[in-house]
Amino acid sequence: MFTRRVVSSDDLTIDVDQLRADLPGPVILDVRWRLVGPPGRDDYVNGHIPGAVFVDLDTELAGRPGSTGGRHPLPDPAELERHLRHKGVTEDRPIVVYDAGDGHAAARAWWILRWAGHARTRVLDGGYAAWTAAGHPITTEIPNPDPGNISVKAGSLPTLDADEAAELAGSGVLLDARVPERFRGETEPIDPVAGHIPGAVNRPTTRNTTPDGRLLPTDDLRRAFAAHGVRDGVRVGAYCGSGVTAAHTVLALHRAGRTDAALYVGSWSDWVSDPSRAVATGG
Repeated sequence: MFTRRVVSSDDLTIDVDQLRADLPGPVILDVRWRLVGPPGRDDYVNGHIPGAVFVDLDTELAGRPGSTGGRHPLPDPAELERHLRHKGVTEDRPIVVYDAGDGHAAARAWWILRWAGHARTRVLDGGYAAWTAAGHPITTEIPNPDPGNISVKAGSLPTLDADEAAELAGSGVLLDARVPERFRGETEPIDPVAGHIPGAVNRPTTRNTTPDGRLLPTDDLRRAFAAHGVRDGVRVGAYCGSGVTAAHTVLALHRAGRTDAALYVGSWSDWVSDPSRAVATGG
């Protein structure tokens, strides 16, 4: 088992009852998102947590896709700062991010905000589904927050590029957060090539949570990651299709104490943009 510092749950997630008690203290960002289907903004307009401001994962928490970098590349720091200030994000107020319930889009927002240097960012455990299940109030009123003053300090969390991901797959543990069928190359509904980075280990992000989308306890995650080779002294990183679900794996690794876990932001969609890179299939 690895022995790095265990991060307090209070540093990473917040439950719905605590958030209800804290209102209107934190900045609340609604990042509901779908890989395919209607945009998350429609859900936000139809009802959201009071005071929450909508953030678009595709256009505000990621850069513009190009020939490299994947479908959700890192945002330009100046553009990200402009977006976050427009949402009312400040240096001194904590942030709570939430999605529909599985935590994947919220984890991407959490990762981007912490990468940008805002350490007091937490994910609402169970998301909007948990909030409504608890009977807490919702609203259709769209707030107009005062401009924020955040200064983006890009690089506050570690990242991997394609070469670094390939090296880590051979010398450490590179976790592939996609479903097993995509990892094995049996199906690929989005990207042009099926398979995985040679040497990567498959651990689907869905295994990081309870059935209702809440992040598993520290000890459970530590045991699970250790079974995949994540131990003290072994470097670890994660990737997925485009750096969204893998951000949730990094969140889970943080809870397990691995605050050094790196994210391959471009992920598989960046990897296969270069046909010279090797592709593995099978288990």
